[in-house]
Amino acid sequence: MKNYKTFRLGKGRLSFFMDKKAILTIFGLALAVISLFILSTGMGDMKISPWNVIKVFFGQGDSMETLVVQSFRLPRIIIALLVGISLAVAGAILQGIIRNPLASPDIIGLTGGASTAVVLFLALFSDSNNSLTVSIQWLPLSAFVGATAIAILVYSLAWKNGLSPIRLVLIGIGISTLMQALTTLFMLLGPIYRASQANIWITGTVYGSNWSHVKILLPWTVLLVIVSIMAVRQLNIQELGDEVATGVGGAVNKHRVGLLFLSTALTGGAVAFAGGIGFVGLMAPHIARRLVGSSFGVLIPTSAFIGAFLVMLADLIGRTLFSPLEIPAGVFTASIGAPYFIYLLYKTRNS
Repeated sequence: MKNYKTFRLGKGRLSFFMDKKAILTIFGLALAVISLFILSTGMGDMKISPWNVIKVFFGQGDSMETLVVQSFRLPRIIIALLVGISLAVAGAILQGIIRNPLASPDIIGLTGGASTAVVLFLALFSDSNNSLTVSIQWLPLSAFVGATAIAILVYSLAWKNGLSPIRLVLIGIGISTLMQALTTLFMLLGPIYRASQANIWITGTVYGSNWSHVKILLPWTVLLVIVSIMAVRQLNIQELGDEVATGVGGAVNKHRVGLLFLSTALTGGAVAFAGGIGFVGLMAPHIARRLVGSSFGVLIPTSAFIGAFLVMLADLIGRTLFSPLEIPAGVFTASIGAPYFIYLLYKTRNS
């Protein structure tokens, strides 16, 4: 045990241990995310050196560079960071409670449910001037409600004397397809302006992000990630299986429902401002598990950094590689994630 470091907070209510190598891995990933954040902020039609970007962060940049960084680039990069963290942590939680490596928010339909709820929200609460009649702060809540409803529906339909992973994935794919059809229907029924805006959620992009979005998503994500870290003990117990978890005194179903709501809340917040950026919730926990193992004390922060890196990198490639065209970040995550999902499906075909 000398290779592990134990953390106990809140009189033992929050306790977990970390492999010392995992701590170094997390530290390295944090540096990689910070480096990419600075590099991405400086890249675009107007190139800004990393040193000048840092000077802008500390209020020492010239007026033009400060305008470009603060008004146009920072909001979308921060949203990409937060979305990547949210989807990765949501995926790690889902894979833990379902004990299924194929589980992720987009594959079992949570992203589709959140997208449908967001498009319905825009269709219902837009006036003839294409302005919202209610505050945009209700948008994450509507996405959360949509994702939660789908989670309960998929979970209920997949349950038959236990939870079959393959049945869960197949039902999730079916429900996700239904949600795509409903999303298209609500786009056609809503105002044309809102229909074009709704494409943002379908393709999965952080284009158009602004500081008002950051002000809503930042506290939402930070709060939920803190709650996720506080729940690592329950997640570790869930991975042991129902019988063992019950044997050690865990309220399995109660904790599972709570964790499911936590995952849907993270997914809802991400989808509300970036749409259906696919497969991040599938890939990030898998990569993290290979790097630091399956203990959720290290898996959650590692997944978060990997998810943030993936979405920021996809956004950077999308807005610079084919400039002046902008390719949605979701295109790149899907082009990598879809083959990876097929590989996992093939690998688990006999399980």
